Amino acid sequence: MISSINLTNAIAKNVTKAVGLRPLIGSVSQLARVNNQLNTINRSFASVSVNPIGINKNQKNVQANVFKNQAKTPSQLNKQPPRIPATFTLKTGQSFKGTSFGAPLTESVSGEVVFTTSLVGYPESMTDPSYKGQILVFTQPLIGNYGIPAQEMDEFGLFKHFESNDIHVKAIIVCDYAKKYSHWRAVESLGEWCARHNIPAIEGVDTRAVVTILREQGSTLGEILIGDAKPAKELEDPNKRNLVAEVSVKQKQIYNKGAEFKIALIDCGAKQNIIRCLCKRGAEVHLVPWDHDFSKDITKYNGYFISNGPGNPDYCDKTIENLRYLLVRESAKAVPTPIFGICMGNLLLASAAGFETYKLPYGNRGHNQPAINLKTNQCVITSQNHGFAIRDSEDKMVQGWEKYFVNANDGSNEGIRHKTLPFASVQYHPEAKAGPHDTEYLFDEYMETVREYNNLKQQQETAQADKNVSVQNPSKKINVTVTSS
Repeated sequence: MISSINLTNAIAKNVTKAVGLRPLIGSVSQLARVNNQLNTINRSFASVSVNPIGINKNQKNVQANVFKNQAKTPSQLNKQPPRIPATFTLKTGQSFKGTSFGAPLTESVSGEVVFTTSLVGYPESMTDPSYKGQILVFTQPLIGNYGIPAQEMDEFGLFKHFESNDIHVKAIIVCDYAKKYSHWRAVESLGEWCARHNIPAIEGVDTRAVVTILREQGSTLGEILIGDAKPAKELEDPNKRNLVAEVSVKQKQIYNKGAEFKIALIDCGAKQNIIRCLCKRGAEVHLVPWDHDFSKDITKYNGYFISNGPGNPDYCDKTIENLRYLLVRESAKAVPTPIFGICMGNLLLASAAGFETYKLPYGNRGHNQPAINLKTNQCVITSQNHGFAIRDSEDKMVQGWEKYFVNANDGSNEGIRHKTLPFASVQYHPEAKAGPHDTEYLFDEYMETVREYNNLKQQQETAQADKNVSVQNPSKKINVTVTSS
C-alpha cells in the first residue's frame, strides 16, 4: 500500500513537471522540516531584538531599549485604563452607546466631529496639528492593534513616529479597539497613550452609521460623556477660534543648520515630516510663527513654504497679509523666490492671491483621496485632512493663476499655481508619513526650483557686478565706482 506522503510526493512532482516548474522542495517531509525551521526563526524574531542588515549599533541599542521597555510590562491588560460606559451624541440629535478605553474624564468633552478613512497611521493622525479641536472617527473597524511606539528622534531632531510632540485630537471614536497590541516598536497600548494625554477614547460605536450621518448631513458638533458626566450647556466649536495661533511655534526654530538652501517654513501647524522632507533634500529649515513679518526679516531665504494647519483660514488674517506682501515683493523681482504651500498653505496662498475659500460639507480626510493633475491628466492617490477649499470656478479665478489639481471624487480644488512665476500649492499632503507616497516628488520639484532660481539670482548678481567698473586713483588711492547706464 502506498503511503499518503509518497502519494503526495508523486502528485507534487507530476504537477510541477506538467506546468514546467522545477520543484524547490522535493517532498512533503522536506517541506515539514523547512516549516519547522521557519517557525523556529519566527519565534526568535518575536522574542529577541534582531539586528537586520543596515542597522547600526546605536539603532540596535534603541531597538533593545524598546524591547526592554515592552518586557517590563507584565501584562498589556493590567495597565489599561478603566472601562466605563460612555455616550457619544451628535448635535443633530443622534446618540451612540459605547465603552471608554482612554482617559476617564468626568466632564463633558465636545468638538467638531470628523471622520478619516485611513487604514493605518493612527499615531500620526492623532498627533497631526490639523486635527486640533476635533473628535476623530475612524472608519477602519479595528484600531490599536499595533500599539504606540516610543518617542524616538531622527538625525534632524524630529519625531520618527509622530507628527508633533502632543496629541491634538479632542477625542477618538472607534468600532473595535484591539486590547492586545503586537508590534516590535510598541511600548504601550493606544488606550494607555490616550489616558496619559487626557484624551477620551470610545469603542463599540457603529462608526458606519456615524459616517453615513456626516456624509448626508455634513460635519457637525458632538459630545462625549463618560460615566456620570453631565452634558455641557453649549458645545465647543473649534472653528470659532484661531487654532493656527494655538499650534504654531512662538519663536523661530532652525533645523539642519548649515545646509545649502535656507527655506522659511511658515508654521500654521506644520507636521514633522514636512520639515524632514525639506531637510533630506538639502534645506536649512527656518520654522517661523504663523504671523511672522517678512518685511522685518533680513534673512536671505532661498524659498518660502507654508505648512498645513487646523481650522478656518479666515482667522489667519496676519498670515494672509504677510503672504500678500511676499507675492507683491517677489513678483516685482527679475528673479523671484519660489513659494509653495500644503493644505492650509494652499488656502492661505490662495487668499493672499485673491481667491475665496469655503467650508466643505464634511471635508476630505484619509489616505485614499484621488487627485488629478490638470497638466498631465495623471491621477494620484493622496493623504488629506481639510474641511475648507478654494472656489476655483471660471468666474472666481484670479488673473495670472490656474488650477493645478482637482479632487476626482467631489471636484473640489486640490491645488493652484501661477502661470509664469514659481508660486504653487496643493490641498493634499505630499509628505504623508503613513503613506501614500505618490506625490512626495513635489518636494523634489520644489527644491529643484529653489536651486534653479538661486542659480539665476547668482548669475544676475554677477552680471550686475560686471557693470560696475572700479577705477583706482594711483596718487590719492581713492576708489571711484562708475556705474554704466
